[in-house]
This record gives sequence, C-alpha cells and structure tokens, in this order.
Amino acid sequence: MRVRRMGRTGLKVSEVCLGCMTFGGQADERTAFAIMDVAQAGGINFFDTANVYQKGQSEEIVGKWLQGRRDRIVLATKVYGAIGDGPNDKGLSRAHILRAVEESLRRLQTDYIDLYQAHHPDPETPLDETLRAFDDLIRQGKVRYIGCSNLPAWQVCKALWISDAARLARFDCVQPRYNILFREIERELLPLCADQGVGVIVYNPLAGGMLTGKYSRETPPPADTRMGLREMYRQRYWHERNFAAIDRLRPAGGRHGHSLVQLALAWVLSRPTITSAIVGATLPAQLEASLSAVGLTLSDEELKVCDEVWEDVRGRDPSPK
Repeated sequence: MRVRRMGRTGLKVSEVCLGCMTFGGQADERTAFAIMDVAQAGGINFFDTANVYQKGQSEEIVGKWLQGRRDRIVLATKVYGAIGDGPNDKGLSRAHILRAVEESLRRLQTDYIDLYQAHHPDPETPLDETLRAFDDLIRQGKVRYIGCSNLPAWQVCKALWISDAARLARFDCVQPRYNILFREIERELLPLCADQGVGVIVYNPLAGGMLTGKYSRETPPPADTRMGLREMYRQRYWHERNFAAIDRLRPAGGRHGHSLVQLALAWVLSRPTITSAIVGATLPAQLEASLSAVGLTLSDEELKVCDEVWEDVRGRDPSPK
C-alpha cells in the first residue's frame, strides 16, 4: 500500500481510503469491525465517513472501533446533511457547522477530526461564512484539515481565493465522483487541483458496484445492494452504455490476468493528481478483493480500452449526471 501526501500538506494518507457509508446499514457493527480490521491489516490508514451516514450510526461504529487505535488512523467526516427538523439543522452555515462538529466528535469518541469536509454546496450560505467557521475549528484544535465534496471547480477556485484573501484555512482536498465510466472532473477540477496543490480523494471508483461485474442487464439489482437500495445509483449507472462498456473492459483485463475490480481500481490509482480512492464494502471479502488491485500496473492495451470506453460513454451522453 503506497502512502501519498494530501495535496500540498504534510499529511500522509494511504492510496486506498476505507469508505464507511455502509456501516450501520448493509454492514452491522460486527461486520463493520471485521471490515476495518481487514483495512488496517492491508495498510489502509485513512477512513472516510459522514455525519448523515445511517443517521449517525456509521460515525458511532467507527468511533467504537477506533478506541486504542486513534493515532494510527487519519479520520475524515463530513457536514451538510440534515441532523434535525429545525431550519438551522442543515447546510454549511456557521450555526450548523458548530453544532454538527460537536455531535460528530461525540459519536466518533475523539477530540479531533483529521479532515472535516463540506459534503455538498450550500447556495444559501456564503463561502466566507463556511470557511470562517472551519478556520475557527482548526484554531480550536477540533479539526486539523478541511476539504469539500461535490463542489464544482469554480466554487473550489472561489473558496481558495477567499481563503487566500482573508487568510483563512483553505480546502486542502476535494472529494468528487470518478471512475472509468465517469471522468468529467478531468475537464476542470483535476487541472485546478494539480495547479493549486489540492488533494483529490475520489468516491465511486467502482461505479457503485457496476465495475465489479456483479450486475446483469437482464436482471434488476438485488434489493440489498447499493444499486438496489438507492435510486440515485440506478440513475447514474444503470444504462445500456455502461453495460456495453463492461462487456469491453472485462475481456481486456482478463487477457492480462486482471479481474474487472482490479482493472477499475488500478486505473483510478494510476491517474495523475489522484491522492486516494475511497472503497467501501459490505463484507470483509469485498474489501480484500479490492485490495488485490493495489500495486498492479495496467498494460497499454487495458489503458487504451479504458480511454475508448470513456469516449464512447461520453459520446452518447455529453453531460452524464
């Protein structure tokens, strides 16, 4: 497992980050503990969760496992989603951030968060208000680094400018969606991050399970899978163009002894500017299969097919959501 700097900072994180969204849902506490054990044994020192995952249960489970291990794990969580029914129980306002961080710290059973991230853009809150609240948390020692997820390149650029002009803590990483079937961030976000020294921690490297090869176009996704549970994932990936892409990717990897999972994850890890890829699991064996991609070098043929597949997917849908 390689370790990489997060952007221009001195923080070192593993190239694979454990995504903890399934904890408390598809993975109960016992299974989640087993998954985290596999992650640590495999060299992963970077865990990512959010305060809204399973209504806080993900953070609670991670917090229990962390006891006695806290100083060995780079812990990331997020803020934005609703944590109550009140008008100030959602978003990136100062009021919401200062309340949400205290609740995350309690659930995680820690006195600091290594990486605190804005989970989504908030059109109702000025960026400078959000950044000042984050800056205060860093000064108080409750947060060590800040980042953002799902912000478009122009908002990231604006946030960096505000931080520079007002001498506030800045976003040191972004967390966007990225995989062989969705490469839109290559247009603007990745060049911006490379220029400004911002780390890039990508989610959905296996396209919500599509790039595991476990789904068939002839059969609806099982109800207990991410694709079956969440309409958003079916809208993103359950399309004939993606099944056609998999039909091309699978044999290309197979000719070089690589599974589809290995091909998909090794491709993401080989991309310039990518700091870490977030990989989730509902069973320890799934994470073990993903970890088998670490250290692999793809052939020129495999890389060529990945590029051809993207050109075909992008050609059919110029602005995939």
